[in-house]
Amino acid sequence: MKYFIYHIPGKKIGVTRNLVKRVTQQQGYAEEEYEVLFAGDDINQISKLEIELQKSYGYPVDQTEYKNLFKNNNLMKLNSTDQTTTFPVPLNELKDMLMDNLGLSWVTPQGYRFTIDAQNAVWIKNNAFSSQFSNERCFVYNKAFHEFEQDRFEVQTIRPAYEPTEDDSIFDEIRTWAHNRGIYKSGDTKTQLIKLYEEVGELSEAVLKSDNDEFIDAIGDAIVVLTNLAELGGVRIEDCIESAYNEIANRSGNMVNGTFVKETPAVVNKDPHLESSMGQAFSSYIKSKSQTL
Repeated sequence: MKYFIYHIPGKKIGVTRNLVKRVTQQQGYAEEEYEVLFAGDDINQISKLEIELQKSYGYPVDQTEYKNLFKNNNLMKLNSTDQTTTFPVPLNELKDMLMDNLGLSWVTPQGYRFTIDAQNAVWIKNNAFSSQFSNERCFVYNKAFHEFEQDRFEVQTIRPAYEPTEDDSIFDEIRTWAHNRGIYKSGDTKTQLIKLYEEVGELSEAVLKSDNDEFIDAIGDAIVVLTNLAELGGVRIEDCIESAYNEIANRSGNMVNGTFVKETPAVVNKDPHLESSMGQAFSSYIKSKSQTL
C-alpha cells in the first residue's frame, strides 16, 4: 500500500493514498499546484514524517498521527446490532470503503468477532443491502456473515460460489474465478510468485519468437496471476496500479536505447543483495530461453 506526503505551498502538508481524489477532486488543486515530498508503504514512517515536515515548514501540526486518525475514524462509524452490521456508505461505495479498512475488527452484541480482509470483503460487497432508513448506509446480516466465516475456515466444507454482478470489473471476475477454485483458501504469495515467473518466461519466449497469439495469452495470464498475488497479499491490484501511476504521472525523463529513463531516481529502500540475486536469476532464465529458440 503506497502513501504520499503532499505539499500545497503556503497551505498545508498532508498524507493520502490517492492524490487525484484527495488533493485534486476534494481540495481543488491541480497537479501543478502541489508537490509530492515523499512516498512509501510504511504507514508508521509516513505518519511520523508528516508531523516532522509540518513542523519544519511552519504549518499547523496535526494533533493525531495519520495512522491513528485513519483507524479511529472508521472504527467509530460502524454500527453493530444483534441482527446487522451497518456500514456508513452507500452500496456503490462499499467496496472501496472495505479495501480502505482491511484489518478493521469489531465484535457484535452476540459475540461474533469479525475482521475485514481481502476475501470476506468480496462476500460483504455481494451480500450487503441498502438501509431502509438511508441510502447513504448499507448493512449485512451478522448471522449470515458468521456462517460464511465459519465456512471459510472449515477445511472440508465447500464454500458457496460467487456469481459476478453487472458492475463487477474484469478484476472482480478474476477474483471470483480464483475464489471459487480455492486459490485464496489454499494458495499463498510464494506459489503465485513462482507462477508469475513461469508466465513471464512464456512472455519472453513469445517476444523472442514474435508469436503474437502467445504474446497476448502470456500477458493475460500474467495479469491474472498478479491479480491473485495482490489479493493473497491483502491488497487490490487496482490500488497497486493506481499507486504506480500516481508515482510516475508527473515524472520527466528521456528515451535512451528504447527505454524511458527518469531524470531523478526515486528514493527507494531496497536490499541490493536481494535485488542483484533476483536480477541475475531472471537474466539467466531469459538467456537460457533465448538459447533454446
